[in-house]
Amino acid sequence: MKHTTPKFPALLHGGDYNPGQWLDRPDILEQDIVLMKEAGCNVMSLGIFDWIRLEPQEGRYDFDWLEAIIDRLYANGIYTVLATPSGARPSWMAQKYPEVLRVGNDGERILFSGRHNHCLSSPVYRKKVHDINTALAKRFGAHPAVILWHISNEYGGECHCELCQENFRKWLKKKYKTLDALNRAYWSAFWSHTYTDWSQLHSSSEHGEHSIHNLVLDWKRFTTDMTVDFMKAEAAPIREICPDIPVTTNMMELYSGLNYYKFKDICDVLSWDNYPLWHSEGENSVPIHTAMAHDMIRSIHPGKPWLMMESSPSATNWQPVCKLRRPGMHMLASLQAVAHGSDSVQYFQWRKGRGGSEKFHGAVVDHYGKSDTRVFREVSAVGSRLKNLSPSLCGTEYPAKAAILYDVENRWAIEQMQGLHNGNQGYMEELEAFYAPFFHRGVNVDLVDMESDLSGYELLIAPMLYMFRAGIGEKLRRFVKEGGTLVMSCFSGIVDENDLCYLGGMPGEGMMEVLGLRSEETDALYPQDRNTALITHSLPGMKPSYEIHSLCDLIHLSTAKPLAEYGKDFYAGLPALTANTFGKGKAYYVACRMESAFYEDFLGALFQELSLLPPVSLPEKVTVNTRINSDTGAAYYIFQNFNSFPILLDLPEGWTDTETNTPVSQLSIEGYGVRVVSPSQC
Repeated sequence: MKHTTPKFPALLHGGDYNPGQWLDRPDILEQDIVLMKEAGCNVMSLGIFDWIRLEPQEGRYDFDWLEAIIDRLYANGIYTVLATPSGARPSWMAQKYPEVLRVGNDGERILFSGRHNHCLSSPVYRKKVHDINTALAKRFGAHPAVILWHISNEYGGECHCELCQENFRKWLKKKYKTLDALNRAYWSAFWSHTYTDWSQLHSSSEHGEHSIHNLVLDWKRFTTDMTVDFMKAEAAPIREICPDIPVTTNMMELYSGLNYYKFKDICDVLSWDNYPLWHSEGENSVPIHTAMAHDMIRSIHPGKPWLMMESSPSATNWQPVCKLRRPGMHMLASLQAVAHGSDSVQYFQWRKGRGGSEKFHGAVVDHYGKSDTRVFREVSAVGSRLKNLSPSLCGTEYPAKAAILYDVENRWAIEQMQGLHNGNQGYMEELEAFYAPFFHRGVNVDLVDMESDLSGYELLIAPMLYMFRAGIGEKLRRFVKEGGTLVMSCFSGIVDENDLCYLGGMPGEGMMEVLGLRSEETDALYPQDRNTALITHSLPGMKPSYEIHSLCDLIHLSTAKPLAEYGKDFYAGLPALTANTFGKGKAYYVACRMESAFYEDFLGALFQELSLLPPVSLPEKVTVNTRINSDTGAAYYIFQNFNSFPILLDLPEGWTDTETNTPVSQLSIEGYGVRVVSPSQC
C-alpha cells in the first residue's frame, strides 16, 4: 500500500494550530494538549502564518518557541505537519523591500496587506524564503514528530510588475522561439495587433490586451508555471536537507486560477481545503460538487491517497451565508473525503482567534474554550471513527475504470471565448451534469486532464472539449481503437492549443473519423428556449424523449448511427445523439445539452453494459465509494446517506461491517450517516 506519511501510517485527524497567537497564555497552550487528546487528534499543522514570530527581525530567527510546541505535542502522541511561512510575509520585509509586494492588473503596487500578495519573480522574496526554509529544515528536518512539509498556503493570484513582465517575455521566447511563430499562434494580424519586438508584449490585464485569446491563455499558463517554479525553489532546501519527508501544498477546490495538474511532479502528496455550502438552496448538488472536487485532487496522483488539509467543523465565516452544519453533517462531510481516497480529516482551525478576519471562522475549540460543545463532541466522534477505520482504510487505493476529462486550460479557453452564451458558457455545469450519474450510481471515477494517461480506463467522458491540446486527438483515437468507450459532448474539437479554429471540419485532429460525423453549426438557445431529443434507438432504461436546452450542434453523419433526433426547429430530424464503432471500441456524441434525466439514463445504461455498477442498488441521495487494499485485495464500500432521515439497504450475502467485524445483511444508515462494509471479513 502507498501511505501519504510513511513515518506515521494512519488516518490523520487534526488541524491548523496557531500557538504563536497564544504565547502569552501558557495556560491555554497546556489546555490545548488536553483537548486535542480528548478529540482524538493525532496531528497538527504548525507555522503556516508565523513568519513574524519565526523571524522577528531580518536575519534573526527564533525557533525555540516552535520547538517547544512540537516537543510537547509529540510527547502526547501528536505529530506535526510543518509549514513554510511564505503565505504571508512580515511587515519589516515589505517596508525594506517593496519589490516583494505584487502589482495588480491595474498597474498599481499594493500596500502591505492581507496574504498571498507577494511577487513570485522577486529575487529578494525568493532569497528570504530560501533562507528561512533552509533554517527550518536544518532545525526540524530530523525531528521524529515532523511527518510532512506543508509548503506555503493556498498558492494563487498573479503579479503584473516589471519583473514578472520580463519573465513573461522570457517564457514566451522559450515557447515560440521567434516573433513570427508567436504572431502566427496569436493570429495577431487581427485588428493589426502584430508584434514587431518582444518588448511590446505585456500581461493580459483589465486595461490591456484581451482580444488575442492565446495571449490571455499564455498569461494564465505563465502564472501557473511561475507558481510551480516558485514552489520548486521553495521546496528545494527542504528536499535537500530532509529528503525522506514528503512535501505537499494545500489546494483550493476546483480553483481555476492555476492548473493544479502541473503540480503533480513537485508534490509528493496532494491536499486541498474543503468548504462546501452545506444546507444551501442547491443542497442536492453540494455533495456532488464536493465529490467531484475530491476526485479531481486525487486524480492528479492516480492510485495514491491524498489529504483533506482543511475543512470547517462548523460555520465558515467568509461564505455568503455562514450557516451552521446540522447535527450529523460533520461526520458525513468528513468521511465523504475518506470515501474518495483521503487519508486525513483536518480543520481550519483548531482554536478560534480573538481578532482578525477569521475570528468567527469555525473551529474545534471556540471562544468558550471547553469541550462541552456540540461541535467538539462531533469532532471527537470523527476522531474515534478514524482511529477505528485506520487499520482497514489507511493507504488503500481508489480504483476507477472510468474517467472524465476536466482540463483547466480548456476551461480557460471556453470561459474567455466570444460566442454562444457570453458570460457563462456552462462548461462547469456540463461537467457536473456528466459527473452526477457517477455519484448517484456509486461508480468510482477519476477526473483527468489532457496530459494524463488514459490507457487504464474503459469509459471516458469528454464534456465540451472545445480546445484540443497535448495530442489529445491521437490519445482519444487510440483509446477508442483499442476498445474503450468514449462519450463526447457538443462544441468539442473546435480549436487547437493556440485557440485557433480547425480548418477542414470539426471536431479536429481526426475525431470526425472516430465519431463518424462532422459538426457544422452550433445553435445557442435563449434561457427560455427548449427543444426535444426524440430517442430513435433506445438503450436499456432510456425514456422516449428528453428536453434540450442551451446548445444544439447541427451534425452530418458519415459512419455514425443516430440514436436520437431533434424534435423541432429548422433542424428537426437531424441527429441529437449518435454512436460510432471505431476499431475495437465505440464513440458516442451527445450533440446537445439535455435535462439531467438523460445523463442519468444514458450513462446508467453504459455503466450496466460495462459492468461498472456496485453490487447494491442505491436509493435517492445515497452513494457509495470503494477503496481497495492493494496488498490483500480487500474491498471496502463506504456508504454515505445525504438524506436527513435513515435508510435501509439490502446487501448480498457474506458482507461484514468493517468497524465491528460482524456480519451484516441489512445495512441501516442514519440520517447524514456513513457505514463501511466489506464483501469479506478483513
